[in-house]
Amino acid sequence: MHIAIDASRATGREQTGTERYSFELIAALARSDRFNRYTLFTNGQPAALPQLGPNFNVHNVRAPRLWTHLRLGPQSLLSQADVLFVPAHVIPLVAAHRSVVTIHDLGYRAFPESHTRRRRVELDLTTRWSVQRATRVIAISQATKDALVQHYNVDPTRVAVVHHGLSAAFRPADTPAITTVCARYGLQKPFFLYIGTVQPRKNLARLIAAFRTIAERIGAIELVIAGKRGWLTEQIEAEAAHAGLGARVRFIGFVPDAELPALLSAARAFVFPSLYEGFGMPVLEAMGCGTPVLTANTSALPEIAGDAALLVDPSDTEAIAAALQQLADDAALRADLSARGLQRAAHFTWERCAEETLQVLRAAITH
Repeated sequence: MHIAIDASRATGREQTGTERYSFELIAALARSDRFNRYTLFTNGQPAALPQLGPNFNVHNVRAPRLWTHLRLGPQSLLSQADVLFVPAHVIPLVAAHRSVVTIHDLGYRAFPESHTRRRRVELDLTTRWSVQRATRVIAISQATKDALVQHYNVDPTRVAVVHHGLSAAFRPADTPAITTVCARYGLQKPFFLYIGTVQPRKNLARLIAAFRTIAERIGAIELVIAGKRGWLTEQIEAEAAHAGLGARVRFIGFVPDAELPALLSAARAFVFPSLYEGFGMPVLEAMGCGTPVLTANTSALPEIAGDAALLVDPSDTEAIAAALQQLADDAALRADLSARGLQRAAHFTWERCAEETLQVLRAAITH
């Protein structure tokens, strides 16, 4: 096959969510596939790319606006690719005759208040177009597939569930690495850790309220919130200040990928009671580092966590507080969750993700 790939999201300096998915999947394809031919289209000179084999060609087709439709689409058609793969949402208006798109979540439907009206309309139209135009669709979880079938009446036989993989970098860190990362961010163990964009959908207001409920009963444990600023970050920071917890709630900002395994390994537990996730990559990364996990029992999170995490109703502040108390007090529970998490995380590999993605691309060509 000649496979064209929208690599625009894989080449940025700060990778989260769809950017990391695109990068890791391309890297796994490059490691495992020497047979098919690939053309990677980028919008500008890439800041980062994985090591690529001789069957990969990078084509920079920069455009300041409407890059997907004015550059990616026509170039994929001119390249005579057998199939265009778009790892993040939008199929060009004019493109290669066969296409595959990955849909990551429908958060704008689950939590419309997290987006402006204009952004909701844009996301709805582009998702509707992409799932109708694409020859095949990849959903990153069964929860996302179910949402596509429910909201867009997509034929379920056209949608394949392909879970993310987990980078080998996410494993228990050694003591020197943990000491270094704690010193860099001025952290003292023990602490609970959240990693993700700081925005209302992540349920941080309830997490902070739950932490406040038990703060006096759990000794010196802090709550560390790591991640880039998002929608209404200031409101969440203000709520933490008004909770009267002082320095016990720490916002440390964006943490580079290279430092995440050590940060996760340093934490007493990883806490992620998000209201909605299409997958929940931070949960998988925490399990890979052997860190006990608390997460929500909704959306895709129980699908990813399985029996390797404490699952709570994310709308129930008291339930979150009780689970935090358990994780603070019960060393045997933490050890059990750590062992279960390591075992479950081992099943999620980017090589498996790459092979299953290739199966979908083949199906798009031969349908």
